[in-house]
Amino acid sequence: MLTDLQLSDVRRFAGYPMRGDVALSKDNDLAWGQVAPITWQALNYRLATLRPEEEARVVTFITTLSGLETDLLSSTDNLDTDQAAVWVHNKNEVADRNKLYRMWRREMCAFIGVEPGPSLGTGGISLVRG
Repeated sequence: MLTDLQLSDVRRFAGYPMRGDVALSKDNDLAWGQVAPITWQALNYRLATLRPEEEARVVTFITTLSGLETDLLSSTDNLDTDQAAVWVHNKNEVADRNKLYRMWRREMCAFIGVEPGPSLGTGGISLVRG
């Protein structure tokens, strides 16, 4: 069974807000209530009923995403340096790392079988009429 921290990480990586101190069940979803109760309940139910091999895969996603998140945050350390000796800063590093991080977050959602949450947006390309 996933720990509370792992469950929190999955919700966060999936793009859903924190749960707070509301006890969620298949019948009660006050934390997400008005917006998308079916998705929120499905996510919590699936995480509570993982098979051992599925749990291992989710833990792998958490580990991978934690590393990508750390790499993304640490990539900002070099934003003030364009070149140092032979080393040249990749001007797209933060954007590239963020794209990879968001892609893996969506992959985790697909594996679990839920839509990405609000903080991940809809993804893909949007056309805007002018």
